[in-house]
Amino acid sequence: MLPDSPRERQSPRYAAPGAPLVLAGHALAGKLTIVFDFKYDGSGPGKGGTGVLSVDGKEVDRKTMAHSVAFLMALDETFDIGLDTRTPVDDLEYQVPFAFTGTIDSLTIKTGHEQLTDADRQRAQHVLAAAHD
Repeated sequence: MLPDSPRERQSPRYAAPGAPLVLAGHALAGKLTIVFDFKYDGSGPGKGGTGVLSVDGKEVDRKTMAHSVAFLMALDETFDIGLDTRTPVDDLEYQVPFAFTGTIDSLTIKTGHEQLTDADRQRAQHVLAAAHD
């Protein structure tokens, strides 16, 4: 049975078996190199930035966000690869647990240099100490 909303019908979750995955209007199939690059908007916690999604070296989508998480994430949130077991990004797109059914041959995570000043680090220590009280 198809979902009711047009947005849900466009979701890759509801694609016909064997149909290519469509991401940002681009059909994807076969072995791919997918890169997400996030450029932070300067030093200090909670700043925004721009994320760029590329497939095989070609940009397929770009989004800017005004703010990021400053110091703390929810204790029950996890860093999942291939299976989302906690909070869904959008309840209309899928419900957890949501498993990727393809094959991930490799995963590389590159972190940039720390962008906190000494004052930012001291504030972070204060926030973490208060959270443990």
